[in-house]
Amino acid sequence: MPSIKDTAVEMTQFVLPEHAGAPGQIHGGRMMEWITHAGTIAACRVARGTVALGAMDDIDFLHPVLVGEIAILRAQVEYVGRSSLEVGVRVFSENPATGERAVTLSSHLVYVSMDEGGKPRPVKDKIVPAGAGEEALVAAAVARRGERLARFARKAEKLKEAAAEVEDFRVKFESSRIVRPNEVLFQDFMFAGKLLFDIDEAGGILAVRYTRGFTMTACLDAMDFYSPVRARELLTFKAGLNHVGRTSMEMGVKVLAEVPWTGEVRHTCTAYLTFVHLGLDRKPRPVPPFTPESPGEKRRWEAALSRREARLARVKRLKASLLNED
Repeated sequence: MPSIKDTAVEMTQFVLPEHAGAPGQIHGGRMMEWITHAGTIAACRVARGTVALGAMDDIDFLHPVLVGEIAILRAQVEYVGRSSLEVGVRVFSENPATGERAVTLSSHLVYVSMDEGGKPRPVKDKIVPAGAGEEALVAAAVARRGERLARFARKAEKLKEAAAEVEDFRVKFESSRIVRPNEVLFQDFMFAGKLLFDIDEAGGILAVRYTRGFTMTACLDAMDFYSPVRARELLTFKAGLNHVGRTSMEMGVKVLAEVPWTGEVRHTCTAYLTFVHLGLDRKPRPVPPFTPESPGEKRRWEAALSRREARLARVKRLKASLLNED
């Protein structure tokens, strides 16, 4: 049985101009795609087969990776359940001229091992922690799993709320596209990294339109995938403005998958992303003010405020833990 260290995967990427979003720094969706790439490699090696991304914990970008720097992604399986695996991914930026490295973000992804029919399949190999450090990682993963299960228990309720919600956004963006065969990784399931890129792109387009300037992804709050997306299905992205702060704003992005030959439409996931308005100097700039007016806008504003408070506390804990590691 493998230890956590035995499952480790490392990916190294030069950040090229083609990877940029805001001036001179990586596109947030591209980084999410790379995170999913590294996490999927680690998960499928332990699962010995097909895996699908089922959930992501919060992603907080502590600072961007600049064009010309090196992004180093380290992924490792930190917990194995009956048919699920949690993978921790940490990203470092490296200045090639000085060799200096800094932690850019930490994230945890949950994968489900699947059989050829797309149904959950037991994972034979379990994690056997080697030493106190790995035991602490497993304990933290078990705690996150409990929080995740409690969140996912509201799946039916959340889907019902999403179906009944009147989309009264005054600031919104919508786009649709087909899932191409070259975006498939296992069988005919769309690679989740491509979907995350599109989610960030939809929220980012709305953020740029609202600010009339450059924006940077600062955070993706925890999200669950309710159903996989298959090749040749149609995806619709509905983005709306939820909250505006001094230099940041939260966008909600709802993703619908449609089977074109039957007309069936499924709610795939809803993501909450925070973007920061930037100037050409890559420093934060004020965001145009917004006052919620309708009941829906006020409800989404209050929910976004709660997520913001949780996010600030979470980032504070993450920075403190990194200082302790140093």
